[in-house]
Amino acid sequence: MEGFVKSEIKDGIGTIVFFHPQSNSMPGYQLRNLAEEITKLGKDDKAKVIVLKSEGDKAFCAGASFDELISIKDMQTGTTFFSGFAGVINAIRKAPKFVLVRVQGKAVGGGVGIACSGDYTFGVKDASVKLSELAVGIGPFVVGPAVERKVGKSAFCELTINATEWRSAQWAKEKGLYAELFDNAVDMDKAIEGLAQRLANSNPEAMAMLKKIMWEGCENWDTLLIERAGMSGKLVLSEFTINAINKFKSK
Repeated sequence: MEGFVKSEIKDGIGTIVFFHPQSNSMPGYQLRNLAEEITKLGKDDKAKVIVLKSEGDKAFCAGASFDELISIKDMQTGTTFFSGFAGVINAIRKAPKFVLVRVQGKAVGGGVGIACSGDYTFGVKDASVKLSELAVGIGPFVVGPAVERKVGKSAFCELTINATEWRSAQWAKEKGLYAELFDNAVDMDKAIEGLAQRLANSNPEAMAMLKKIMWEGCENWDTLLIERAGMSGKLVLSEFTINAINKFKSK
């Protein structure tokens, strides 16, 4: 099975779904497609609000594709790959509509960054989070600003430094990553539908103004996140990181 990104608009609600057979991990082409779909719905007047979710009932997103990471042989290719996460985060940031993110399972690395980029993020009780980058020799450079903006510097440092430990969904809720937490996906989906419908009937101009205010201070992310992608692009070529990724893949 191949990964995909697809979208639809119904009753003012734009829904984007992504999937990859390897725990919804994200290869470069999928990150580009996801950013493009977010931007497209952001420009489509028929969509008043955007719901972003992944398919399946296990992992929300396992972050970067290890298969692609291990294939990177030069810094430019590495920078381009990690810029994919920058593209998704910036697409969410710049969309003039609220983006609701549905997290139905665990989120790792870049997946945490996507969850933190949502304007309003829903989770289930099993949706624990982990920033695992340091454990494979890199760091959450690109997603770091989005995570820190959502949960604060202290919690971001905790996730970054203790890179092999999961933080519970309740921990994430207390830190502000999840706006609401549910026992199961059925209840979560009812809540998402209810909020999305209310927003679809709200004033688009007011929501666009509010979105801009909510993201004030992040205007430099177009350049900042690309610079951060260069840091990861350099580190992914190191012998330490290559060995760490191969060791992780062999588990």
